[in-house]
Amino acid sequence: MSVLGDRAEPRSGSTRPRLDVRRAARMSDYWLIAYKRTWRGSAISSFVVPLLYILAMGVLLGGFIKGDPDKLEGATSYLSFVAPGMLAAQSMTTVFGEVTYPVMGMIKWQRVYYGMIATPLGVPDIVFSHLGFVMFRVATVSAVFLAVTAPFGVYESLPGVLAAFFAQLLIGLAFATPIYALSATLRNESGFALVFRLGMIPMFLFSGAFFPVSNLGPFLETLARVTPLWQGVDLTRMLVLGQVDPPVALVHVAYLTALALAGWFLATRRLQKRLVD
Repeated sequence: MSVLGDRAEPRSGSTRPRLDVRRAARMSDYWLIAYKRTWRGSAISSFVVPLLYILAMGVLLGGFIKGDPDKLEGATSYLSFVAPGMLAAQSMTTVFGEVTYPVMGMIKWQRVYYGMIATPLGVPDIVFSHLGFVMFRVATVSAVFLAVTAPFGVYESLPGVLAAFFAQLLIGLAFATPIYALSATLRNESGFALVFRLGMIPMFLFSGAFFPVSNLGPFLETLARVTPLWQGVDLTRMLVLGQVDPPVALVHVAYLTALALAGWFLATRRLQKRLVD
């Protein structure tokens, strides 16, 4: 097999259009070995960062904010309002870190994907396996966040907390697949600056995690409500506060699911084009 630039000659396995979960599952050893090298740093950040955010934003700043349920979307304190928003926001930021530079690295710098398609693995298997690892990261980070914040008494419904945990996987997937597709398309890392500055940071600040979007002007409020993070924040908050509005929750789930499926299609197509076609 010869490698020229960013392209490789396709092997029979790399051109398989359909996902084979058994083949993809065989890559778990690779991701396990890779994570063994970095888990200590990620474990510390997963524990310390949510604790510091809760103390700074929820406890210290929250002490100056009156806990009016009518103004805090049903939350009885600012801490109860901000905690689920931060949970959803952390699911998003975790994904941004896992499917931007790492994906480009496996294409352009380490070229790991080229080694993978030289085996019976197909592009859908590679995408599925990588996203599976990303969902593992989201699951661990979310579980730690919920465990760290639980002693503060911010959650009103245990079944809602469990449902919110699984909602984080959907939120993560809704961000992971389209960003993965973008990362597989970009030829250099300079485009990630715009992704973070014009995508992640504005959503993190203005999608309802720290204050109700109704405080924004009409145009900005509408814009915030169509972002996937607001959908995730609102879904997470209603679950942990035990105030689920079924029609609204179904809209959130449908929105995030549609985004995840569309992103999956694009991610597979773009990586196929980059590596094989």
